[in-house]
Amino acid sequence: MIDRRTIVGLGLSAPLLSAPLASAQETAPPASPLAVDPPEDGPNTELNTQDADSSHMLAPVMVNGEGPFQFVVDTGANRSAISTALAARLNLPPGPNVRLHTVAGARTRPTAIINELRVGARVQRRVRAPTLSISGLAADGILGVDWLKSSRLAFDFRAKRLEITSSRYEVEGIQSYGDRSAVMVPARLRSGQITIIDADMSGRKMAAMIDSGSELSLGNAALRELIRRNQPSGKTEPLDIITITGEHLPGELLYVPFLRLGGLQLGNVPVVFAKVHVFSLWDMERDPALILGMDLLRQFDAVTMDYGRARVRFDLT
Repeated sequence: MIDRRTIVGLGLSAPLLSAPLASAQETAPPASPLAVDPPEDGPNTELNTQDADSSHMLAPVMVNGEGPFQFVVDTGANRSAISTALAARLNLPPGPNVRLHTVAGARTRPTAIINELRVGARVQRRVRAPTLSISGLAADGILGVDWLKSSRLAFDFRAKRLEITSSRYEVEGIQSYGDRSAVMVPARLRSGQITIIDADMSGRKMAAMIDSGSELSLGNAALRELIRRNQPSGKTEPLDIITITGEHLPGELLYVPFLRLGGLQLGNVPVVFAKVHVFSLWDMERDPALILGMDLLRQFDAVTMDYGRARVRFDLT
């Protein structure tokens, strides 16, 4: 059952977090003498995860040696962020303001300086993390994909486990792995991190961005028009979209009769349509496009994103 309210992910944009108040068209001067170190390559990491009250996946994260704290794993976010409450609790020093993008639009946010952000055996040092007033979700922060570099991230929904390993070669197409079958599909990366794959609806191909920070799947206006032409009598439900920071957006819920994704054919798929800022941010407005939320990702036993080889693997029992 779909509630009339849903929390969607942030879609933080890396280019606009590189310097304070930078814009997409401008090259800003360095934000501060503090240099942000890239994540350290560590051994393969395996984490037991928790499910939030919604369908988000939470991972244990250590901040400056304290914790673990529960962070939402958000593949639609290029940068990690920390809750305002946790930053105050840990007495983190403030950093410069940054300009970031959310589903609701561009926002200016303060930052906090984290000396060490540890995810399992992997560490990122001197992190300038935006601070957010997280609403409606028992989470201490957002774990973006900035710490992954060219790694391989696997969501094992059946085992409730998150795995981070080195990128590796796997054959495209359908393969068998023990009691599971899997399909490997090519992906496209934006800014080296945002993962986009091809899906189709009744033979019409579309771009689909994988966003584990979004509870439900979101469609753009071009997809809504395509469905309207093919299904003029389709019923919609009004929906109040609430972002993870408590902002409200009007939307409508529509059930898509057919969708093919990663070798899996889905029917009667719930999709929320709204004027979402990230479609324009990632140049996904003109043609039909979809943001794949956790409602669809959890239809699989596991979903693996290999950022080094630009591949996505979907596992089914």
